[in-house]
Amino acid sequence: MGVPYWLEPPVDGYPPLASSETADVAVVGGGVTGLSCARVLASAGMRVRVLEARTVGGGASGRNGGFALRGGAESYTATRARELWALSESALARLPELAGDAFRRVGSLRVAASSEELAGVRAEHDALAEDGFAAEWVERANLPPLLRPHFLGGLYNPPDGALEPGRWSRRLAAHAAAAGAVIAEGTLATAVEAGLVGAGPLTVSCDTVVIATDGYSDGLLPELAAAIRPARAQMLATGPLPERHFACPVYARDGWDYWQQAPDASLLIGGWRDAELEREFTDVDEPTPTLRERIEEFAGRLLGASPRVSHRWAGLLGLTDVRRPLVGELRDRVWVSAGYSGHGNVLALACGELLAEAILGRPAGALELFAPGLERARA
Repeated sequence: MGVPYWLEPPVDGYPPLASSETADVAVVGGGVTGLSCARVLASAGMRVRVLEARTVGGGASGRNGGFALRGGAESYTATRARELWALSESALARLPELAGDAFRRVGSLRVAASSEELAGVRAEHDALAEDGFAAEWVERANLPPLLRPHFLGGLYNPPDGALEPGRWSRRLAAHAAAAGAVIAEGTLATAVEAGLVGAGPLTVSCDTVVIATDGYSDGLLPELAAAIRPARAQMLATGPLPERHFACPVYARDGWDYWQQAPDASLLIGGWRDAELEREFTDVDEPTPTLRERIEEFAGRLLGASPRVSHRWAGLLGLTDVRRPLVGELRDRVWVSAGYSGHGNVLALACGELLAEAILGRPAGALELFAPGLERARA
């Protein structure tokens, strides 16, 4: 039950690191960030070695809700972060080519459970529309039938979509490998310093290190431990439902609760972390009975009957106090992109590529979007 729905069935992967070696760049983390960075670097002719503790996408990239959303964890209403949203829209536009049918551009729906939340969702709609971003208001009567008893209305974001995270990660790994990156699964990085990554008794000597671990950064560098707080997100999957009730990913209560139906009509649902918030600040990615019960109870209310559960799992997300990832050079020759605060599926692709371009000596201005968190981590 602890294996994510997205990571089944298991597939043939990449062999672990077998001996110490050298590379131009060692990438720690074989999720979307690390693989997107590795693909760009290898395409430019660099010798890239990717080290993944589990399997490709086995960490945060394969344990999330599969939402491909614009923007980040910050409310657009509060920040009007046009550049960040534009960056994420650009990454979204490239997902069909990179992810193939592991991505479906079906939009996303943010719904409101209270009049106060409804006002906040409406304000976000108005701000997005005013700034020229596609956004559609949905009255309660036009919500999917199963949502009308529970929610008052919502915001539909047309450019968003649904991902199958496991298949997406494996496809991105194939792109990186085709470009020349060498991937090692089952290889836990235990030490990082300028010019060297240790993996138990083995080492990768390199010119540059990239840390791309989101919430799985514990113990690698003290700066990351101080700047990124790991938090557990729990999910379950039902067996295929008789009907397709949700055409796109749906989230409520400012993102605390979220669900979608997979292509086989299984319901993937998670959240409720705020019910035991302090307990969920942990680096243990195993589900707990109390949140499992909450998620199952809500799934039953939503569907009108208790569903058969096929999978239960948890994953870690990395939270930063600025609610944006740390992206850039953390130390001399040690680069980082981690701490997506629950919004990494699209930003991970964009930030991995930004990191690679900067390492290649052609930094983009978009890196400045993430400078405040990086400066705090360095301090």
